[in-house]
Amino acid sequence: MPKLKWISDNDLSSAVMNLLDTAKRAKDDAVVNFNKNVIDPFSAIFEMSGFNMTFDEWAKSEQARQAQKTLQNFIGEFHQIVLGSCRGWKDMGKGHIIDLLNKNHKIVAEIKNKHNTISGGQLADLYWSLESAVMNKTSVYKGFTAYHVSVIPKKPQKFNREFTPSDKQKGQKCPPNPRIRQIDGASFYSLVTGDKNALENLFDILPSVIANITKNDILDRTKLKTLFKMAYE
Repeated sequence: MPKLKWISDNDLSSAVMNLLDTAKRAKDDAVVNFNKNVIDPFSAIFEMSGFNMTFDEWAKSEQARQAQKTLQNFIGEFHQIVLGSCRGWKDMGKGHIIDLLNKNHKIVAEIKNKHNTISGGQLADLYWSLESAVMNKTSVYKGFTAYHVSVIPKKPQKFNREFTPSDKQKGQKCPPNPRIRQIDGASFYSLVTGDKNALENLFDILPSVIANITKNDILDRTKLKTLFKMAYE
């Protein structure tokens, strides 16, 4: 019996392995490139002093921060791969206007890991990109509904609403359009899978999947679940 009813164990393990490999490369690169990156020496002084850290402790912390930043850039790709493995959905990969496609339900989606992955004028640019995809008469996605997905929302609230970011160039909000929407991660996972608890179930199973791959079970599931509840409940 599969761990999750809406994705095969092989597809899930493959997506997890891909992200774990990315994490390892990010960690290794942070060490190798540590002296190549320009680091704020003033910040280093006050971090060591304010946080009561030795130079070596600070260096390890800085390397971890750099690796974490790199890894977080790929978390959205992980969700894109997982969702694209669901029945009827296609991961469009990189370099396309949209990230996910479901031809049967006429849905396209752009996946962002966090609400602040893009901001300001970039949100308006995304709106007009999605508008062009689903409203342009010559587009293959004409008549589809486009979703801007924030897997981690700004507040622990579920939403599925019209996407109307501010357009600074025009001095007003982008016009409301029922075919151009924004949605939180939990709601979008539910939409894709038909399971209202899909994202939570994925989160709950990940420690076991990771332990099976790494042969090292070090994750505190109880404390991790607290982090999930802070983000979504």
